[in-house]
Amino acid sequence: MTGNSRSLLTLCLTFVSSCVALNTQLVISNAKIAPDGFAHDAIVVNGDYPGPVLTAVKGERFQIKVKNVLVDESMNKSTTVHWHGIKQRSSNEMDGTAMVTQCPIASGHSFMYDFTPANQSGSFWYHSHYTLQYCEGLRGPVVIYDPLDPYLDMYDVDDTSTILTISDWYHVNAYDITGTDNPDAILINGRGRYEGGPPVPLSVLSVVQGKRYRIRLMNMACKPSFVFSIDSHTFTVIEADSENTLPLAVDSVPILVGQRYSIILNANQTVDNYWIRTNPNYNTTFAGGLNSAILRYEGAPRRDPIHRNWTLNNPLSESNLRALESPAAPGLPEAGGVDVSLNLVSVWDDNIGRFLINGYSYTSPTTPILLQLLTGQLTASQLQPYGSVYTLPPNKTIELSVPGGQPEEYHPFHLHGHSFSVVRSAGSDIYNYYNPVRRDTTSNGVGGDNVTIRFRTDNSGPWLFHCHIDWHLELGMAVVFAQDAGDISLGTSGAWNQLCPIYDELPSIIRNGSES
Repeated sequence: MTGNSRSLLTLCLTFVSSCVALNTQLVISNAKIAPDGFAHDAIVVNGDYPGPVLTAVKGERFQIKVKNVLVDESMNKSTTVHWHGIKQRSSNEMDGTAMVTQCPIASGHSFMYDFTPANQSGSFWYHSHYTLQYCEGLRGPVVIYDPLDPYLDMYDVDDTSTILTISDWYHVNAYDITGTDNPDAILINGRGRYEGGPPVPLSVLSVVQGKRYRIRLMNMACKPSFVFSIDSHTFTVIEADSENTLPLAVDSVPILVGQRYSIILNANQTVDNYWIRTNPNYNTTFAGGLNSAILRYEGAPRRDPIHRNWTLNNPLSESNLRALESPAAPGLPEAGGVDVSLNLVSVWDDNIGRFLINGYSYTSPTTPILLQLLTGQLTASQLQPYGSVYTLPPNKTIELSVPGGQPEEYHPFHLHGHSFSVVRSAGSDIYNYYNPVRRDTTSNGVGGDNVTIRFRTDNSGPWLFHCHIDWHLELGMAVVFAQDAGDISLGTSGAWNQLCPIYDELPSIIRNGSES
């Protein structure tokens, strides 16, 4: 995998799974698994956790049949699959967001997600977008390779072995977790250890001295953010959330829930084992291999690494990232240089025990918002949930200001259907209209921050904007942007049209009780 001469056909032959995954099946089922040595009921995809890696080449079509055979009502028997970071241009109905773009897939039924990620490549992931379900295990990585990647000459290896997924793991049902509960374990590529647990084998990233590796780092957690590092090694960042960036040298990478980075690792150290560390944003330790995986050079003994005194002093800061292509933010390079400005203020309401954005708590409607639009409910006052749907005009520049610090600390906000330019990042008071990073998930920061993003309404449909801490979304920290609401004309399939009638026939205790 070296050089710019690799054709699309060569990539397809090199990554056999990239040709297969485009027309494949994901079977969603329940199983008892023990990724950290503690047996626990979970949701698996094709029998595995995390789910299988889905790979493709830029421009190829995805046809993925999701077969739902879930039986455990405590984790919800209906499901959806969202393709995080894929913009779904002209295919909003394939976004996989429950009660925004579709009704859930009932147990015993299947649905074919059929879409083409036009002009997109990079690092993505898939997960359930229904209640708290992805916290129980329905999540996995997606990579779309670009035969014309501008950074091909900077690395030698970029395949499924260099994907590193980080996820949180709990020994109780997701509905039994409170806001102050920390994960029992942090898993890297589905393996990890918990305090007081057995020394189960950790995930290993194998490298050859002298080679350069494109590591695709993905935070698929439900709650914590992390600082990623590898003892005695530094990195070059080249991608943020599937958007190419100018190369940036760092020694550690803070990564929020939902974010992805590509970083180039030069295997230039002595042949040995080195700790891969994912330091979460709560009080913990690395003792006994907690929160860790292993970087193993070819020829090193098969054992845990020794402790090294490795001081981190050059962390990635989002405000230092620059978009590689078309770097200018949309609109005029000045305050107010947009068509529509919105300020979204989040607070916690003790009276109802839910989050509010601009005074309203998002609750899933009984009819998907896309279906409401397709049946002619065009104004914001008609769309449900009331107060949480913002209608936006087509082909305009939108600026969102999302103040930080309340409630709690920072929140990772993710926008469906778009990448956005972060003109003011958390921790900075500088507005950069000329070459800010472009991505789809960012922090709203802490008190005093006024994180500001811009995007164009060039993708019709309803798109969710939400905190990606799953419990916060479940408690209402979300809004929906209905773009070009008066002219949405999608070619929904017969299978999509049947999702709601099948779901609506389920007993109300399933739809409105344990699955609410």
